[in-house]
Amino acid sequence: MSAPAPRRTRIQKRNRALILDAALEVFSRQGFRGATLDQIAEAAGLSKPNMLYYFPSKEAIHAELLEGLLDTWLDPLRGLDPAGEPLPELCGYVRRKLQMARDFPRESRLFANEILQGAPRIDGLLRTDLKALVDEKAALIARWAGEGRLAPLDPHHLIFSIWATTQHYADFAAQVELVLGEEGRDPFPAAAAFLDALYARALAPDRAQG
Repeated sequence: MSAPAPRRTRIQKRNRALILDAALEVFSRQGFRGATLDQIAEAAGLSKPNMLYYFPSKEAIHAELLEGLLDTWLDPLRGLDPAGEPLPELCGYVRRKLQMARDFPRESRLFANEILQGAPRIDGLLRTDLKALVDEKAALIARWAGEGRLAPLDPHHLIFSIWATTQHYADFAAQVELVLGEEGRDPFPAAAAFLDALYARALAPDRAQG
Protein backbone atom coordinates (compact mmCIF):
# COMPACT_ATOMS: atom_id res chain seq x y z
CA MET A 1 0.00 0.00 0.00
CA SER A 2 1.51 3.32 -1.07
CA ALA A 3 1.91 6.14 1.41
CA PRO A 4 -0.52 9.05 1.08
CA ALA A 5 0.76 12.09 -0.76
CA PRO A 6 2.10 14.79 1.58
CA ARG A 7 -0.22 17.68 2.24
CA ARG A 8 0.68 20.90 0.46
CA THR A 9 1.63 23.94 2.49
CA ARG A 10 -0.21 27.24 2.18
CA ILE A 11 2.65 28.65 0.07
CA GLN A 12 2.63 25.61 -2.20
CA LYS A 13 -1.12 25.93 -2.73
CA ARG A 14 -0.74 29.63 -3.46
CA ASN A 15 2.07 29.09 -5.97
CA ARG A 16 0.21 26.31 -7.76
CA ALA A 17 -2.83 28.58 -8.03
CA LEU A 18 -0.64 31.42 -9.37
CA ILE A 19 0.89 29.12 -11.98
CA LEU A 20 -2.44 27.72 -13.14
CA ASP A 21 -4.03 31.15 -13.39
CA ALA A 22 -1.04 32.52 -15.31
CA ALA A 23 -1.02 29.49 -17.59
CA LEU A 24 -4.72 29.89 -18.28
CA GLU A 25 -4.10 33.45 -19.40
CA VAL A 26 -1.14 32.51 -21.60
CA PHE A 27 -2.71 29.39 -23.14
CA SER A 28 -6.00 31.17 -23.84
CA ARG A 29 -4.14 33.88 -25.77
CA GLN A 30 -1.27 31.97 -27.37
CA GLY A 31 -2.65 28.43 -27.67
CA PHE A 32 -0.67 25.42 -26.52
CA ARG A 33 1.95 25.61 -29.25
CA GLY A 34 2.51 29.34 -28.92
CA ALA A 35 2.77 29.34 -25.12
CA THR A 36 6.15 28.93 -23.42
CA LEU A 37 7.23 28.12 -19.89
CA ASP A 38 9.03 31.44 -19.75
CA GLN A 39 5.80 33.31 -20.54
CA ILE A 40 3.89 31.38 -17.87
CA ALA A 41 6.60 31.91 -15.24
CA GLU A 42 6.72 35.63 -15.97
CA ALA A 43 2.93 35.94 -15.76
CA ALA A 44 2.94 34.01 -12.47
CA GLY A 45 5.70 36.20 -11.02
CA LEU A 46 7.88 33.16 -10.34
CA SER A 47 11.24 32.02 -11.61
CA LYS A 48 11.18 29.23 -14.18
CA PRO A 49 13.07 26.79 -11.88
CA ASN A 50 10.62 27.56 -9.08
CA MET A 51 7.67 26.89 -11.40
CA LEU A 52 9.19 23.61 -12.55
CA TYR A 53 9.26 22.48 -8.92
CA TYR A 54 5.44 22.38 -9.07
CA PHE A 55 4.93 21.24 -12.66
CA PRO A 56 7.60 19.33 -14.63
CA SER A 57 6.53 20.60 -18.05
CA LYS A 58 4.22 22.79 -20.09
CA GLU A 59 2.26 19.66 -20.92
CA ALA A 60 1.63 18.91 -17.25
CA ILE A 61 0.25 22.41 -16.60
CA HIS A 62 -1.96 22.26 -19.67
CA ALA A 63 -3.28 18.79 -18.77
CA GLU A 64 -4.27 19.88 -15.26
CA LEU A 65 -6.12 22.91 -16.61
CA LEU A 66 -8.00 20.88 -19.21
CA GLU A 67 -9.00 18.06 -16.87
CA GLY A 68 -10.51 20.49 -14.40
CA LEU A 69 -12.11 22.53 -17.16
CA LEU A 70 -13.96 19.70 -18.90
CA ASP A 71 -15.79 18.72 -15.73
CA THR A 72 -16.86 22.33 -15.14
CA TRP A 73 -17.79 22.77 -18.80
CA LEU A 74 -20.22 19.85 -18.70
CA ASP A 75 -22.05 20.99 -15.56
CA PRO A 76 -24.69 23.08 -17.41
CA LEU A 77 -25.63 20.10 -19.58
CA ARG A 78 -25.81 17.84 -16.55
CA GLY A 79 -28.34 20.28 -15.16
CA LEU A 80 -31.00 19.32 -17.74
CA ASP A 81 -33.69 17.78 -15.54
CA PRO A 82 -35.67 14.84 -17.03
CA ALA A 83 -38.53 15.70 -14.67
CA GLY A 84 -38.67 19.35 -15.76
CA GLU A 85 -40.64 21.07 -18.50
CA PRO A 86 -38.67 20.69 -21.75
CA LEU A 87 -38.78 24.26 -23.07
CA PRO A 88 -37.79 25.98 -19.79
CA GLU A 89 -35.12 23.34 -19.23
CA LEU A 90 -33.49 23.91 -22.61
CA CYS A 91 -33.77 27.69 -22.46
CA GLY A 92 -32.23 27.51 -19.00
CA TYR A 93 -29.38 25.46 -20.43
CA VAL A 94 -28.78 28.15 -23.06
CA ARG A 95 -28.67 30.82 -20.36
CA ARG A 96 -26.24 28.78 -18.24
CA LYS A 97 -23.93 28.28 -21.21
CA LEU A 98 -24.04 31.97 -22.04
CA GLN A 99 -23.29 32.84 -18.42
CA MET A 100 -20.25 30.56 -18.55
CA ALA A 101 -19.05 32.35 -21.69
CA ARG A 102 -19.39 35.61 -19.79
CA ASP A 103 -17.76 34.46 -16.56
CA PHE A 104 -15.09 32.14 -17.95
CA PRO A 105 -13.91 33.51 -21.32
CA ARG A 106 -10.32 32.35 -20.85
CA GLU A 107 -11.45 28.82 -20.09
CA SER A 108 -13.66 28.83 -23.18
CA ARG A 109 -10.77 29.92 -25.40
CA LEU A 110 -8.47 27.32 -23.83
CA PHE A 111 -10.99 24.59 -24.67
CA ALA A 112 -11.57 25.97 -28.18
CA ASN A 113 -7.83 26.05 -28.90
CA GLU A 114 -7.51 22.42 -27.84
CA ILE A 115 -10.41 21.36 -30.07
CA LEU A 116 -9.02 23.32 -33.05
CA GLN A 117 -5.81 21.31 -32.75
CA GLY A 118 -7.77 18.05 -32.91
CA ALA A 119 -8.08 17.55 -29.14
CA PRO A 120 -4.79 15.61 -28.85
CA ARG A 121 -4.60 15.98 -25.07
CA ILE A 122 -8.25 15.31 -24.17
CA ASP A 123 -9.33 12.95 -26.92
CA GLY A 124 -9.96 10.17 -24.40
CA LEU A 125 -12.13 12.37 -22.19
CA LEU A 126 -14.16 13.57 -25.18
CA ARG A 127 -14.78 9.99 -26.31
CA THR A 128 -15.91 8.91 -22.85
CA ASP A 129 -17.16 11.59 -20.42
CA LEU A 130 -18.36 14.16 -22.95
CA LYS A 131 -19.85 11.73 -25.49
CA ALA A 132 -21.67 9.71 -22.84
CA LEU A 133 -23.27 12.82 -21.35
CA VAL A 134 -24.21 14.33 -24.72
CA ASP A 135 -25.75 11.03 -25.87
CA GLU A 136 -27.72 10.77 -22.62
CA LYS A 137 -29.13 14.30 -22.92
CA ALA A 138 -29.76 13.92 -26.66
CA ALA A 139 -31.88 10.85 -25.88
CA LEU A 140 -33.81 12.91 -23.32
CA ILE A 141 -34.44 15.69 -25.86
CA ALA A 142 -35.53 13.11 -28.44
CA ARG A 143 -37.97 11.62 -25.91
CA TRP A 144 -39.44 15.05 -25.18
CA ALA A 145 -39.88 15.65 -28.92
CA GLY A 146 -41.44 12.21 -29.37
CA GLU A 147 -43.96 13.07 -26.66
CA GLY A 148 -44.92 16.19 -28.60
CA ARG A 149 -43.43 18.50 -25.96
CA LEU A 150 -40.77 19.95 -28.28
CA ALA A 151 -40.38 20.55 -32.00
CA PRO A 152 -38.77 17.50 -33.67
CA LEU A 153 -35.21 18.79 -34.11
CA ASP A 154 -32.08 16.64 -34.28
CA PRO A 155 -30.97 16.64 -30.62
CA HIS A 156 -27.23 16.37 -31.23
CA HIS A 157 -27.25 19.26 -33.68
CA LEU A 158 -29.39 21.26 -31.28
CA ILE A 159 -26.71 20.84 -28.62
CA PHE A 160 -23.99 21.79 -31.12
CA SER A 161 -26.00 24.89 -32.01
CA ILE A 162 -26.30 25.91 -28.38
CA TRP A 163 -22.56 25.52 -27.91
CA ALA A 164 -21.87 27.61 -31.03
CA THR A 165 -24.26 30.45 -30.22
CA THR A 166 -23.16 30.83 -26.61
CA GLN A 167 -19.42 30.16 -26.65
CA HIS A 168 -19.05 32.51 -29.63
CA TYR A 169 -19.30 35.44 -27.20
CA ALA A 170 -16.17 34.25 -25.39
CA ASP A 171 -14.13 32.73 -28.21
CA PHE A 172 -14.75 35.66 -30.60
CA ALA A 173 -15.15 38.45 -28.05
CA ALA A 174 -12.91 40.82 -30.01
CA GLN A 175 -15.02 40.31 -33.14
CA VAL A 176 -18.27 40.83 -31.22
CA GLU A 177 -16.99 44.08 -29.74
CA LEU A 178 -15.67 45.31 -33.09
CA VAL A 179 -18.86 44.54 -35.03
CA LEU A 180 -21.16 46.01 -32.39
CA GLY A 181 -18.95 49.09 -32.16
CA GLU A 182 -19.73 49.43 -28.47
CA GLU A 183 -16.37 49.22 -26.75
CA GLY A 184 -16.73 48.54 -23.05
CA ARG A 185 -20.45 47.81 -23.28
CA ASP A 186 -21.65 44.43 -22.05
CA PRO A 187 -23.16 42.46 -24.98
CA PHE A 188 -24.52 39.64 -22.81
CA PRO A 189 -27.93 41.06 -21.77
CA ALA A 190 -28.93 41.57 -25.41
CA ALA A 191 -27.45 38.20 -26.35
CA ALA A 192 -29.43 36.48 -23.60
CA ALA A 193 -32.70 38.07 -24.72
CA PHE A 194 -32.05 37.20 -28.36
CA LEU A 195 -31.07 33.58 -27.71
CA ASP A 196 -33.95 33.04 -25.33
CA ALA A 197 -36.41 34.19 -28.01
CA LEU A 198 -34.60 32.25 -30.75
CA TYR A 199 -34.64 28.89 -28.97
CA ALA A 200 -38.09 29.35 -27.44
CA ARG A 201 -39.53 29.81 -30.93
CA ALA A 202 -37.47 27.09 -32.57
CA LEU A 203 -38.29 24.51 -29.92
CA ALA A 204 -41.97 25.27 -29.29
CA PRO A 205 -44.04 22.16 -30.10
CA ASP A 206 -46.82 24.09 -31.86
CA ARG A 207 -44.23 25.18 -34.43
CA ALA A 208 -43.95 21.58 -35.60
CA GLN A 209 -47.71 21.24 -35.81
CA GLY A 210 -48.28 24.43 -37.83
